[in-house]
Amino acid sequence: MAMADAPTLPLAGDRRTKARRVRVLLLAALVLTMLLGLGWGAAGDTDVTGALLARFGIGEASVRDTTIVWDIRMPRVLTGALVGAALAVAGAVMQGLFRNPLADPGLVGVSAGAGFGAVAAIVLGGLLPLALREIVGAYLVPLAAFGGGWISTLLLYRIATRGGRTSVATMLLAGIALGALTGAVTGFIVYRANDEQLRDLTFWGMGSVAGATWAKLLTAGPVIALALLAAPFLARALDALALGEPVARHMGIDTQKMKRIAILSVAGSVGASVAITGGIGFIGIVVPHLLRLVQGPEHRFLLPNAALLGAITLLLADMISRVAVTPAELPIGIVTATLGGPFFLWILLKNRALLEV
Repeated sequence: MAMADAPTLPLAGDRRTKARRVRVLLLAALVLTMLLGLGWGAAGDTDVTGALLARFGIGEASVRDTTIVWDIRMPRVLTGALVGAALAVAGAVMQGLFRNPLADPGLVGVSAGAGFGAVAAIVLGGLLPLALREIVGAYLVPLAAFGGGWISTLLLYRIATRGGRTSVATMLLAGIALGALTGAVTGFIVYRANDEQLRDLTFWGMGSVAGATWAKLLTAGPVIALALLAAPFLARALDALALGEPVARHMGIDTQKMKRIAILSVAGSVGASVAITGGIGFIGIVVPHLLRLVQGPEHRFLLPNAALLGAITLLLADMISRVAVTPAELPIGIVTATLGGPFFLWILLKNRALLEV
């Protein structure tokens, strides 16, 4: 039986109605947030509506407004929305796969692998042949981060798979070990960095969408979009997995296939996200838990709504980062950590009894 044809778990009618109402509200909020993001910034008053309509031949707009809206803010807003959605959905998928409310992509070493690739590119990129550096240009760090995330995921999957079966527990423990090892190697490279490289590493590690461009978005966007489109096909299988893997298999779920799709989609979306924005934490933890409190744990409603709320959360964090310390910009990672840290502690306290078992 295909995963998409797996039995549907019972769902109360009022919970289904509530989840659909939440989705409508989140859709409206996302559109409003994106429009605010296009008009928000240190450049002062900008005719966003005029610049948007002028691109389609309706009315006129100044060159200044058109440049600000279409060349600077539009790729930034779309990048923020895509990355926020990817991180939130990745967190929800990982928590469902591991049946652990504290799981996130960083737990299995995906983020650490991507970080290692980026650090290696910043510090050691100068050792590459000049011809290769000229070919990859400004994409060296994003490509290295994406490659690092994929390599760590493939290595993790290889370790956790034996006899054609993938152990989730082994994957979790191997991810922690690989994350620690990758962190140690990354630390050694950072130790060898000069002052200028240390500055670049510091800002990259705190995350930002300030450097978003159409070219970067078109490079990483399709990978993230593909992973987001694949996520809903995992929903019923993740719901069945909540009852235990033997029960899920008895219900006809191809658990091996589901694990492969889940891990590869998380690796692709998180690796691509880290490649273009750097390290941004807590969205994968905070967003799924907020939605579970409001609408319940069913993944067929949780995953699409997590994508919407994750996009909104990162766009709001980006707007705060633009004006918090004007005329400079605060890295988004500081904003999300400030908001997400207390929430993460609350989750730990709430699940303390479970963790002490």
